[in-house]
Amino acid sequence: MGYEFEPIGVIRSPFKEKFGVPRQSGIATEVQATLEFHPPYDDAEAFSGLEQYSHLWIQFVFDQNIDAGWQPRVRPPRLGGNRRVGVFASRSPFRPNPLGLSVVMLDEVQERYGKVRLLLSGIDMVDGTPVLDIKPYIAYSDSIVDARSGFAPASPEAILNVVFSAKALATISDREDGERLKQLIIQLLEIDPRPAYKRDAEAGREYGFRLYDFDLRWAVSGQQVEVLELRPVTAE
Repeated sequence: MGYEFEPIGVIRSPFKEKFGVPRQSGIATEVQATLEFHPPYDDAEAFSGLEQYSHLWIQFVFDQNIDAGWQPRVRPPRLGGNRRVGVFASRSPFRPNPLGLSVVMLDEVQERYGKVRLLLSGIDMVDGTPVLDIKPYIAYSDSIVDARSGFAPASPEAILNVVFSAKALATISDREDGERLKQLIIQLLEIDPRPAYKRDAEAGREYGFRLYDFDLRWAVSGQQVEVLELRPVTAE
């Protein structure tokens, strides 16, 4: 028996590609995004009481992985990318049904002309991600303090010191969201988004990924990552 589900909305986030996206929600707390709902799911009556919650579960589609199919064994980044586990023992996007589940912070329920959108933070989703459902996060039932977490017992630690070139700092200081953006960049880079098995072989290489309206350029040397520039991206 097959099932079809219709997205109720879409994520609008600063991440324009998969590289650089936090591997779990809540790691980069400075990430801000919105959830825009498709009609008729944007009806304000459907959100009555939601403002009483601080966090939400979001069920979404790994739409950029659909064509890749699923794999019975995968290589989790937390294991260095060179050790395999079963897909059901991981949070890999290469699943039989490409569904994701994340807890995010609900910053604000915005209503205008009877229509609603949500302001969120701490997300781990690419811009344009289809959303299937949202549910309130319930602390007493959803947080289990003595739960075992397999090969990921704790949040990843910062392993790199992030510094900024004069050029990058000048661009950041000219932005209205400059200070928050600087903290976000630090959160994204200090845990080293590169695949673990490539880090030694690619030391000194310049990297980049799309963030907001720019290409973030950076390079790693030893235990330090330097933000080289925030290169504007021209409209396609």
